[in-house]
Amino acid sequence: MTTKRALILAGGGLAGIGWETGILRGIADEAPDTARALLDSDVLVGTSAGSTVAAQISSPLTLEELFERQTGDTSSEIDSGADFDAITQMFLTAMAHPGDLRDKLQRIGTIALTAPTVAEPVRRKVIEGRLPSHAWPAQNLRITAIDTATGDLAVFDSSSAVELVDAVAASCAVPGTWPPVTIGGRRYMDGGVTSSVHTAVAADCATAVVLVPANESAPSPFTSGTAAEIAAFGARTFAIFADEASLAAFGPNLLDPRCRRPSALAGREQGRRVAAAVTEFLA
Repeated sequence: MTTKRALILAGGGLAGIGWETGILRGIADEAPDTARALLDSDVLVGTSAGSTVAAQISSPLTLEELFERQTGDTSSEIDSGADFDAITQMFLTAMAHPGDLRDKLQRIGTIALTAPTVAEPVRRKVIEGRLPSHAWPAQNLRITAIDTATGDLAVFDSSSAVELVDAVAASCAVPGTWPPVTIGGRRYMDGGVTSSVHTAVAADCATAVVLVPANESAPSPFTSGTAAEIAAFGARTFAIFADEASLAAFGPNLLDPRCRRPSALAGREQGRRVAAAVTEFLA
């Protein structure tokens, strides 16, 4: 029987990156050994914003340094100018059309390919600035993305012959906001299109801690919801959803660079509050 432990980091825009970093920093404030156990998890699964955090925490930078990057005044992030409500409507429209899941994902993929966005190299530069290291870590890091042509899930790791920057950029390529990423002649979009957590990617793990920068009751476009997906996961799990204070700190647009600092600070406070419970779970 496997004894591997996973840390699963969900999607949630720039607010999610700040919040997840803050959660880990807050846990470290109260329970340093628990935070170290999370950072040293056998498997890291990152989707969208979570792919950024997973790549960051497996880099040489300390958690303190990563938190300071979220709360500092300088950033490589750019504002896409995308309307968050319009993105939501795009998903609703795709779901309303007839067809199976693959049909709907391909429809979203077409929108992603044709939407006016910054050029791929411009977006790649942003991701380069996010990542302290551009090399895959020794740790087992798994990053999710969706093929725009087929709707299939892709899971990139160090054996995929894909550069880490491109894998993270693909996982964070929100349809209608950022350009799909070209890898091996194919185009990929945000891994969070089908699931914010992709728990099945950690199916070889017996235990998982899941960080979700969203309300526990938040709906999911193509599943019964993130909470339900986590509950159905075969592993023993502990999920941390954003509390009311954190949700308020996110603001109305999770992609707005200005939400980084308040989200990180709120995450740190929540991390302090949940540290004891996480420690008990991992004991």
